[in-house]
Amino acid sequence: MTLSRSSRRLTLLAGLSLLAMTPAHALAQGATAIAAPAPLSSLVSKVDIPYEEFRLPNGLRVIVHTDRKAPVVAVSVWYHVGSRYEPAGKTGFAHLFEHLMFYGSENADGPFFARLEDIGATDWNGTTWFDRTNYFETVPTGALDRALFLESDRMGHLLGAVTQVKLDTQRGVVQNEKRMGENEPYGLVEYAQLAALLPEGHPYRHSTIGSMADLNAASLTDVQDWFKTHYGPNNAVLVLAGDIDLATAKAKVGKWFGNIPAGPAPKDVDATVPTLAKDAEVTMHDNVAATRLYRNWIVPGVNSADLPQLDLALTVFGGLGSSRLDNVLVRDEKVAVAVKASVQPFEKLSIAEITVDVKPGADPVAVGKRLDQLLADYLAKGPSADEVLRAATRQASGTISGLEKVGGFSGKAVTLAEGAVYSDDPAKYKKDLAIYAAATPQSVSEAARKWLGRPVLRLTVAPGERSAADNALAGNARDGDATHHPAYFQQPGGSSPVAGSPPAPTKIAEPPIEPVKDLDFPDVERATLKNGIKVVFARRTAVPTVRVSVAFDAGNAADDKAKLGTAGLTAALLDEGTASRTGKQIAEEQERLGASISAGNNMDRTTVGLFALKPNLDASLGLLADVIRNPAFKPEEVERLRGQVLTRIAAEKTEPMAIAQRMLPPLLYGQAHPYGIPFTGSGTETGVKAVTRADLTAFHDRWLRPDNATIFVAGDATLADMMPLLEKRFGDWKAPAAAKGIKTFRMDRMMRPARIVLVDKPQSPQSLILAGLLTNKSGTDNPVTLQTANEVLGGSTSSRLWMDLRETKGWAYGVGTALSGVKETIPLLVYAPVQTDKTGESIIAVRKDMSDYLTAHGTTEAERNQTINGQILSLPGSFETSSDLLSAMMRNDLIGRPDDYYETLPKTYRAMTAADLDKAAREAINPDRLIWVVVGDAKLVRPQLDAVGLPVEMGTLAD
Repeated sequence: MTLSRSSRRLTLLAGLSLLAMTPAHALAQGATAIAAPAPLSSLVSKVDIPYEEFRLPNGLRVIVHTDRKAPVVAVSVWYHVGSRYEPAGKTGFAHLFEHLMFYGSENADGPFFARLEDIGATDWNGTTWFDRTNYFETVPTGALDRALFLESDRMGHLLGAVTQVKLDTQRGVVQNEKRMGENEPYGLVEYAQLAALLPEGHPYRHSTIGSMADLNAASLTDVQDWFKTHYGPNNAVLVLAGDIDLATAKAKVGKWFGNIPAGPAPKDVDATVPTLAKDAEVTMHDNVAATRLYRNWIVPGVNSADLPQLDLALTVFGGLGSSRLDNVLVRDEKVAVAVKASVQPFEKLSIAEITVDVKPGADPVAVGKRLDQLLADYLAKGPSADEVLRAATRQASGTISGLEKVGGFSGKAVTLAEGAVYSDDPAKYKKDLAIYAAATPQSVSEAARKWLGRPVLRLTVAPGERSAADNALAGNARDGDATHHPAYFQQPGGSSPVAGSPPAPTKIAEPPIEPVKDLDFPDVERATLKNGIKVVFARRTAVPTVRVSVAFDAGNAADDKAKLGTAGLTAALLDEGTASRTGKQIAEEQERLGASISAGNNMDRTTVGLFALKPNLDASLGLLADVIRNPAFKPEEVERLRGQVLTRIAAEKTEPMAIAQRMLPPLLYGQAHPYGIPFTGSGTETGVKAVTRADLTAFHDRWLRPDNATIFVAGDATLADMMPLLEKRFGDWKAPAAAKGIKTFRMDRMMRPARIVLVDKPQSPQSLILAGLLTNKSGTDNPVTLQTANEVLGGSTSSRLWMDLRETKGWAYGVGTALSGVKETIPLLVYAPVQTDKTGESIIAVRKDMSDYLTAHGTTEAERNQTINGQILSLPGSFETSSDLLSAMMRNDLIGRPDDYYETLPKTYRAMTAADLDKAAREAINPDRLIWVVVGDAKLVRPQLDAVGLPVEMGTLAD
């Protein structure tokens, strides 16, 4: 997969903004009578994506959906080829080729993503799986011709631009992507599952990422043959969704794609749905905090009428907040800390999976037997009608939510394309929803018994060292020791590789970008409840949903330093029972309403958020209010959630990024600063163990109170609609007698010299580098010029760091810098998961790149223009959904920006010069002050670090 700017930023900013949020928990009303939820049939009837389609003479199928809510168009190209089509010895090739498609075509050479950023593309990416490879982006309407030109050029005119140098570099990038995935806990499980569930030679038996040996063997001839065989227009579907109509689409698509010749007739690779001859037992070991039990079956693909029924069966058993497994193993018997049951659908087959994370101290064997007993009982008796209804309502609600976007991973373009490619029916989603809505306990039971009553794979991952056999399943077997050998851009001491002879390129003029109007941000309205709570509202009517966030000036920065984890545990317990409802009742009613309420903390705020279907808004607000105002903090629930948080902390100590996020903050801020705590938001083991029920109620009284709250609303309503509903639920809420909490932000005078802190993680196939320094800016300074300079340095996929470590050297899958969105002192973070044998050189390279940028080689005029243009053009596509809108409103409020801030940004951007960017960066960033945390195999990494020239110390996570 090729990461887009937005998706990669998510990783970089997770430490201070996103990973600190507790998992979303569904809430609902139990004991109090409420209005009946809207009938499921009425919800399903509202899900509709009108479309028209046509086909070019060369076979390209084009699907068009008109949605004028924003001046953007989603472009989604799906090729009906994935790893299922790879012959023996060529595993990983479909994915490797996907990467190559981002590195230039004959008439548009160079990185594709830089051209996307230049035209303000959002939600762009490329992904490969067993059955398809897709490329998608959402662009301003005025840039549609440019996007179609780029997509058509790589469909019809690619091979002349593919060189040996590009192949070698991207081979290294893909291998580092593979290492990054395998470096996570449970990172080898997929390989073991596929090997155990599928027979030799089955097209789904190998992972899409492939084996190291096969990736190393890929040649230019392989590239050319793959392209010629699979990438013709007659094996592709193009979806255009958004600010476009059929006539315009016909003209534009014909112009750009019409001259591409058809490829060979596509040949399907069929696949059976095998059944194990008998139950299979597999045990693996890994550096994990909790033993995880898996139950897996191969089940039918997306075109089987049984699949929606089976999906419902598994959702009831382990997918709902009130699932059978949650209620028994987690809530009642307390022998598990997490459970899940789901289906991963593919075209020819699917994989059904149940997982149970065993509570540390419980007997995994006994829990496994109990799991099998519960499953047998469930298959014998089946679900209730209410369980089926709740599971189906959740499915409909999730579909409605996803269709607010035209593009991205879950939007309308993807939905239409998937139906066309897998089922020859863009409206397949409607047929599936009809099956969900019509499901009965009998139909769900029949599908469950039919497919889950067969022999099962029981796979157990227990704490311990990974075995050589498990590594070999991943295609990582090595002669000698386990050191990874890189695919060099140029072999040391050798000559440069010779590029293949390209055909004479076809020259096509790059189309200009038509005028794009500056962002028209929705009007923001404000009001105040009778008790003084401020309400901030904006309307967005694309789908019949409403989002509400009740934000408190608290967050992890308000945590009790003596008992770190109090804030997180408080938020986690809000939906585990109120004065009148149990946690189980809350979860069940939430499912009936199709509502979802999440409670969590970032560094500066505690937020309780609601997603509600418009017909069920009043009842959903009742749930939200009760959970916020009346949490019970029942002792038994406190102990249960305490155990879950302690297991989470233990798990974080096995995850490379989380280890670094726990280690770095005190090094940057010091122990006394409110931000000098684990960025993960979970607290410390000592702190969580020490928290009492009285501490939780005290935190709630000090921080989660009406005189510390602001309510934000975005969605399909009006302020006039919302105010009576909010007054009804929150207007009579009075502040408690306890004093309101106060956060004190002071920096101590301690020197924090630059150094490297190495955390040993034996058997790591990769090193995780996370470095940081404190800038001289706070969030309330709104340092937009510094943020723009960061785009050039490391904040985008055309930045200095990305282009060096990933695109030139091939040492990392992702690398970059991020400025956290905190309210007070902002840190600059540097993130780079790199191949183990390049750890030291990667730090040296990053330091040099940063020093060069901040001294002799500052922002070029071309970098300034590309960054500014991309930022301005991307604004219309950045606030497409009510969730995007809500986040923007909350961000403006947090740091004191006006409600129309985003409308003024284009003018601000246009006034920036390259010199302005350099000045902002040089005033705020001194790379010589960076403190580096490296998580990796110390015996392989430590010898490399002396060459960096910084003091090196070993770090441990004791708490």
